[in-house]
Amino acid sequence: MKKPKDAGLISGVTAGTGAPLAAVVGAGGSTLSIASSRILGLYYFPQVGYASSSLLLTDKYQFPTYLRTIPSDAVQSKGMADLVHHFGWRWIGTIAADDDYGKYGVKAFKEKVENTYTCIAFSETIPKIYSREKLKKVVETIKNSTATVIVVYSSDIDFHPLLEEMMVSNISSKTWIASEAWVTSALIARPEYFPLLGGAIGFGVRKGDIPGLKEFLLDVRPGEDPEDDMAIEFWQSAFNCTWPNANISYNTDNRKNVTGHENRVDFASDVLCTGKENLAELNNTYLDVSELRITYNVYKAVYAVAYGLEQLRTCEPGHGPFSSGPDCTKIDEFEPWQLMYYMKNRMTFSVLGEDVHIDDKGDVYTSYDILNWQKGENGEVAFVPVGTFNMTTENDMEFHIQNDSIFWNNPAGARPRSTCNLNCQPGYRKGILQGKPSCCYDCIRCAEGQISNITDARECTGCEEDYWSNNERNKCVLKEVEYLAYEDALGMTLIALSVFGALVVLSVTGVYIKFRNTALVKANDRELSFLIQFSLVGTLMTSILFIGKPEDWSCMSRQVTLALGFSVCLSCVLGKTVTLCLTQLAMNSKVAEKARMLVKPICQKIIVLNSVLTQVGIVCAYLILNPPRMYKNTQFSITKIIYECNEGSILYLCVMFGFDVFLAILSFLTAFVARKLPNNFNEAKFVTFGMLVFFIVWISFVPAYLSTRGKFKVAVEIFAILASSFGLLGCIFVPKCYIILLKPLRNTEEIVGGRAATNDKSAPPTSASCTSEVNNTTVSTVLED
Repeated sequence: MKKPKDAGLISGVTAGTGAPLAAVVGAGGSTLSIASSRILGLYYFPQVGYASSSLLLTDKYQFPTYLRTIPSDAVQSKGMADLVHHFGWRWIGTIAADDDYGKYGVKAFKEKVENTYTCIAFSETIPKIYSREKLKKVVETIKNSTATVIVVYSSDIDFHPLLEEMMVSNISSKTWIASEAWVTSALIARPEYFPLLGGAIGFGVRKGDIPGLKEFLLDVRPGEDPEDDMAIEFWQSAFNCTWPNANISYNTDNRKNVTGHENRVDFASDVLCTGKENLAELNNTYLDVSELRITYNVYKAVYAVAYGLEQLRTCEPGHGPFSSGPDCTKIDEFEPWQLMYYMKNRMTFSVLGEDVHIDDKGDVYTSYDILNWQKGENGEVAFVPVGTFNMTTENDMEFHIQNDSIFWNNPAGARPRSTCNLNCQPGYRKGILQGKPSCCYDCIRCAEGQISNITDARECTGCEEDYWSNNERNKCVLKEVEYLAYEDALGMTLIALSVFGALVVLSVTGVYIKFRNTALVKANDRELSFLIQFSLVGTLMTSILFIGKPEDWSCMSRQVTLALGFSVCLSCVLGKTVTLCLTQLAMNSKVAEKARMLVKPICQKIIVLNSVLTQVGIVCAYLILNPPRMYKNTQFSITKIIYECNEGSILYLCVMFGFDVFLAILSFLTAFVARKLPNNFNEAKFVTFGMLVFFIVWISFVPAYLSTRGKFKVAVEIFAILASSFGLLGCIFVPKCYIILLKPLRNTEEIVGGRAATNDKSAPPTSASCTSEVNNTTVSTVLED
């Protein structure tokens, strides 16, 4: 290759006195740059790298004079991590070359990519010295791993043997993340490797269009000087010929040469080179200036040295930076450290429209092109730009990618999924697996009342109070509402019984009205009998208020009407039994006899009125101070809402029904005392049985009521109301109706009053006559209206 006439970029730079060289540009690999920089740094000799991106070279204590025009691996690793996070890949494999570039590059990537959601599946190393056994282990790890995305930090030379071994093992459906060292390598980007590496995404350094470069390359040819070794070797490889009178071996490089063919020939070709071969006819990478990436970095590295020399040359005397000796130095007489000063402190320049700034650590921040391997029109591998990553400072970065432009090398042609295990579907949450990375998890079904409606949910969320999880645990639905509805079979049955009971009572009332002038009806206060019947209709119909969806008004009315209905009924019964009791006591006491004679029908009504007014007062206090309210009970059942009544003040409720119990006890005691009256029809005996039925029903009701929930709790109370009402109806009025309707001959004043005997032994005694025998003399007194 001809030596340019002007060897320096700035005139006057010679190899005379002073530094024989201005600076060193290179080397290519990080390992070589580290080794050379340790030596050059001892003499503070400037070194500008164009392809060495290792993080170690940022350390200015070890490498004080190293600068570079390619970003460090910290930038590329950050871009790779952002790419992985952008596509949601959670389970990543890494492969590194066994050198400083690979190991420190993967280390930086791991630090930036690993988090709670992203883990490293495996981390393998490509041996520097070829070993098929070690390569097979790496391939086996790749094949057995569930990770479908693999990051490779390696040069093309180191990655190529592993690539060949993977082709033998027929590994497919993997997505490769390429570092800048091999993403555009002609050694790797070959059509035969596309089935394996197609769809790879890599970070390529910024490319540039160097003006005049192609023309310069076309002008290269060997001269007459047989010592022009580089040009002769290139010519022989390019045209597959032997240069005359040259002692240069034909080609001993096993790598792909510039002709695009594998050439292992180490002997001279029989065809002699003429020197007139046309470079323009070659179709190879030599003349391809469309992907000038590393070449462009070399271009910038040379510019950096030239810019430093220019700063040194244009130093104004008296304003130089050097304190010892002259403050400026001469361009033809300077020390390496003096040039290093300008390159380290004032390194900002412009190249082909790009502003380049090398910071005090010797690093530069330039953008990366995100490239995707796609198949070109001629079957060649095309590096299609699909995005950019630009990191201007450590905290300022831009990441852009066009998802629709990416070719994915899998049967579905869709973005691959890379996780440790299958995604947890909605309705499940991720559970920790002991001894496994956080990205490996077990899918646990959400508990009842909790849901997850996204994939890979870390936690299940609870439903609101009125909602519950569906069977799939992916949606909250309204809880089932429970109350004793009208349309329920149980509700309809209870309503039918209530209406039937009310009709029976009304039938009895009809009988009483029709036979209102008979002795049996008039006996012991006819009006109280009608009032008892009216109250029984009220209590029976009150049970309907317990059916249906509870509302505030129904909750307040149901217990109040029930208590008032029973108080009217029991106070009337009490009015009747008080008279019977005094009659019984009058048999042995003159005082009781006088008291009995004073108890007129009006007195019975006063007892009823006072009792009812007392109950009304209690009820009013209850409704004013702490009335019942509708209550949605969610404590008893987690899957349903029970609509029920909150009874408000339990104290007032107990006082209200306690007063009814008090009336019932008085009625029972007075009736029990008068049960043995020697009359033809002792009503006290039937009232006693009625009160016993009443007590038995409500004593049984209490434990049954407390042990049930929901609509059955309401049903128990309705059954108690119906049972007690039917008990009073059957014990008090059925015997009288029997006499009135079936034994009308006994319904006379003589028989009812006890003044005439009856021979009908099959019939019960007649009415409420009150008889007593004193000194063998029968005294009969019939209490009438």
